[in-house]
Amino acid sequence: VEVLVVFVRDDIVVPNMGKDGLRLLPFFLTLFFFIMFCNLLGLFPFMAQPTKNINVTAALAIITFAVTQVKGMQKNGVGGYLKGLIPPGVPVFVLPIMIIEFIGLFTKPFSLLMRLFANITAGSIIILSLIGLIFILSYAGAVIAVPFALFIYCLEIFIALLQAYIFTMLATLYINMAMHQDH
Repeated sequence: VEVLVVFVRDDIVVPNMGKDGLRLLPFFLTLFFFIMFCNLLGLFPFMAQPTKNINVTAALAIITFAVTQVKGMQKNGVGGYLKGLIPPGVPVFVLPIMIIEFIGLFTKPFSLLMRLFANITAGSIIILSLIGLIFILSYAGAVIAVPFALFIYCLEIFIALLQAYIFTMLATLYINMAMHQDH
């Protein structure tokens, strides 16, 4: 476990947020380990991956969105944070187009939600499709499907870790962008 904690600290949080990110390290570790254990839990027989449920991924995205907004407002103040959504020196006639910046606040957590949900669900769909070949093609289907299903199943272990990494990395980047709007 220590190796993973050091990995999250030294390879995700500190390079992207600097030493300021260490105050948020417990949040990022919670995200990483929760997603990793949820993904790995579903690989045991008769168990389901909680991250395959869109409600779980939505809750993770909403929590990340809330932390992003709170940390951005704490760092810059409410007025400074909202003013940071519109770059200085923007002509008045361009301001209606700047609604895209406001929409961007919501697309970031939505991308976290959909990326995690779709990638975890896709692995299960592929395995079930390969197992379905056994019933369609009989013996030939078993010869083809079982090795491929085992390969995809082993790949799911890697995907479980990768998705925890990606979600944590993107959450770190989004929170850092909210805190340091000038960069």
